[in-house]
Amino acid sequence: MKTRIITAICAIAIFVPICIFSDTLAFPIAFAIICAVGVYEMAKCIGMHKNWGLCIPIYLVALGLPMLAYFDVIKPYFFIIAVACVFLLLIYSLAYVMFRLNQDKITDVMSLFALCTYVILCFTSVVNIRYMDNGNYYYLLIFIGAWVCDTFAYFTGKFLGRHKLIPAISPKKTIEGSIGGIVFTIGAFALYGFILRASFGFEMSYIELIIMGAVVAVVSQIGDLIASAVKRQYEIKDYGFLFPGHGGVLDRFDSVMLVSPFLYIVISMLNII
Repeated sequence: MKTRIITAICAIAIFVPICIFSDTLAFPIAFAIICAVGVYEMAKCIGMHKNWGLCIPIYLVALGLPMLAYFDVIKPYFFIIAVACVFLLLIYSLAYVMFRLNQDKITDVMSLFALCTYVILCFTSVVNIRYMDNGNYYYLLIFIGAWVCDTFAYFTGKFLGRHKLIPAISPKKTIEGSIGGIVFTIGAFALYGFILRASFGFEMSYIELIIMGAVVAVVSQIGDLIASAVKRQYEIKDYGFLFPGHGGVLDRFDSVMLVSPFLYIVISMLNII
C-alpha cells in the first residue's frame, strides 16, 4: 500500500503540470509518449513486442496521431487521416502475415492490430477533446469520471461489497462497488459543473452532467473489465511496471481509455445540437 501511495503522489506531481500547460505542445507530447508505451505494453502482452517489422509502424502511428490532433491546420482533415492510418496499418498487417505465414499466426497479428488500434484511438481522443471548442473545460471530465469511479468503486466494494460483479474476469469487483462508483461519479460531475459555473462562468446543464456522469461511470467500468479480460486471456498480472504498485500505463489508464472516445463522441454531438 505504501508503494502505491508514493507512486500515486509522484504521478499526480507529474500529471498536474501537464494539465496546467495543456494548451501547449507539452500535452500532446505527453499523451503521444503514454500512447506509445501503452501500445508496447499491449504488444508485449500478446507476445509480439519483439516482432519489430510488425510493431514499428504501429509505434509510429501511436506517436503521430496524438501529436497531429494538436495542430489547427490538421483538424479539418483529422478524421480522414486517422481512418487512413488505421486502414494502412490493417493492410500492412495482412500483407506482413502473408509473407510470413509460416512464422506468424494471423490470429496473433490481428489481435495485435485490433488491440493496439484500440489503445491508439482511445489516447488520441484525450488530445482531441482538449483541443475542441471549450475543451479546456471538457477534457478533465475524462479523468474525473474514470478515476473517481475507480476509487470509490474500490472503497465501496471493500466496505459494503457482498455480491460479485463478474468473478471470472475480476474476482474482487462487486455489484455494490459498481453502484458506489456510479453514484460518486454523478456527484463529482455535478460538483465539477458547479465549480465551472461559480469560478469561470462556464455553464453546463446539470441534467446533462448527471446523465453523462452515470453513463461515463458504466463505460469506465467496462473499460476496466476489458483490460482485465485481456490480461486473463494472456495470463499476465500487470501490463507493465512503469508505476510501481499500480502496474503499467494500461493498468493505470484502463478505464480512462474507453471513457475518452465515448466523451469525445457525446460532446461532439452536443456541440452540433
